[in-house]
Amino acid sequence: MKISADALLFDNDGTLVSSLDSVLRCWTRWAGEQGIAAEDFARVELHGRPADDIIAELLPADRAPRARARIDELELEDVPGGVKLLPGAAELLAGLPAGRWAVVTSAYRELAEARLAEVAIRPGTLISADDITRGKPHPEPFLLAAERLGVDPARCVVFEDAPAGLAAGRAAGMRTVALATTTDRAELVADVVVEDLSAVSVQVSDGGMEITCRV
Repeated sequence: MKISADALLFDNDGTLVSSLDSVLRCWTRWAGEQGIAAEDFARVELHGRPADDIIAELLPADRAPRARARIDELELEDVPGGVKLLPGAAELLAGLPAGRWAVVTSAYRELAEARLAEVAIRPGTLISADDITRGKPHPEPFLLAAERLGVDPARCVVFEDAPAGLAAGRAAGMRTVALATTTDRAELVADVVVEDLSAVSVQVSDGGMEITCRV
């Protein structure tokens, strides 16, 4: 499977890195501190969503600011040793020109930068929850990334592991590559589905990039 593009947009957690154990550990502790019933916490989707959206499902609005500050604190404290690089990520990024790719994450900027720095990834363009008003599955995060890179959305390819992120990429009018790192393949709707980024290679030229996906 080959796809031509001018820019590549990568989700972070579950695509470039894995901090899922850290996320579950921190949010479980947070829920206990907030007095949230286990059954209420279990029904909320944590992966690929902004913290504010998760908190809004679990707590009244007047408790949200302090609750947000607490989960931010817990997740930042858990970064050292709580992040691992996923297969193929470093190799793929090393071959890309700095102005032709971005990381688009639902995490807030400080946390996203800390997790990426933990595995020595420093993107030139990072779109975080701080930059947007509507998170995935809304297309705003990916459209903003395309705008900042100066690329037509139709010439962008989104790499995502979460259904919400893939839906955002499709809604932005972009091609999508799904990674089966966190979600069953049957739940991934994309132009192509691969195991992880080790199945992806990119050839760069003056005319753009050609992506090869081994399915």
